[in-house]
Amino acid sequence: MVNLSMVRGSRTVLDRVNLRVLAGERLVVVGPSGAGKSTILRLLAGLLLPSSGDVRIHGELQTYLRLDQRRPPDVRLVFQNPALLASLNVRENVGFLLYRFSRLSEAEIRERVSRALAAVGLYGIEERLPGELSGGMQKRVSFARALIDDPAAVGGLAPLLLFDEPTAGLDPVACTRVEDLIVRSTELTNAAGVVVSHVLSTIERCAERVILLYDGRFRWDGTLEAFLTSDDPYVHQFRTGSLDGPMQPAEP
Repeated sequence: MVNLSMVRGSRTVLDRVNLRVLAGERLVVVGPSGAGKSTILRLLAGLLLPSSGDVRIHGELQTYLRLDQRRPPDVRLVFQNPALLASLNVRENVGFLLYRFSRLSEAEIRERVSRALAAVGLYGIEERLPGELSGGMQKRVSFARALIDDPAAVGGLAPLLLFDEPTAGLDPVACTRVEDLIVRSTELTNAAGVVVSHVLSTIERCAERVILLYDGRFRWDGTLEAFLTSDDPYVHQFRTGSLDGPMQPAEP
């Protein structure tokens, strides 16, 4: 992102921010609710266009929304809500894009779906509906959908994996499973991973680098080790949950 701004009505969500993420790097974006963290993911995913400034992926300027691109870069977004299609079974959800756009045979798609489910620790649930699964299992199915091997993806380039509050609402054990999946998925594919999270365990287990976003700007950027010990007022307030500090509710 280069001098990127996002304006909605009279509100400036992002104000001339600059961000560079490298292949193989895991970045966690933190900050209070409503700061614009999910907006960053949607801009990177091509679901929104910036008001000004550039988004470049693998050096290529992104000038169209994702569905308008003939050969979009390999960007995969895991939503906070698993966003599974309730009328389709697990196999059809995980293999949705392959069924819709690829020329693979049914047997090849089933094999790729099985591999993706095995990677997230789910076996033999291909024919079950999302409503028959727990919240944690649904979340892992959404990971499998994001990680499925897509032969149509641009070859030779590391994918960009985006995770929007991936552990929100999960119990501690399910959180650990999902956090391990994030680390494993980026390591296996040498992907750049960008995670938005409020959960400290997720930050500590997933981050190599942390950025704090507040009032449209990046207020702090550093390693996980520095984040855990920094006395920067923004970082300290976020880390401790204190009501005292520079991050305050907007005036009514």
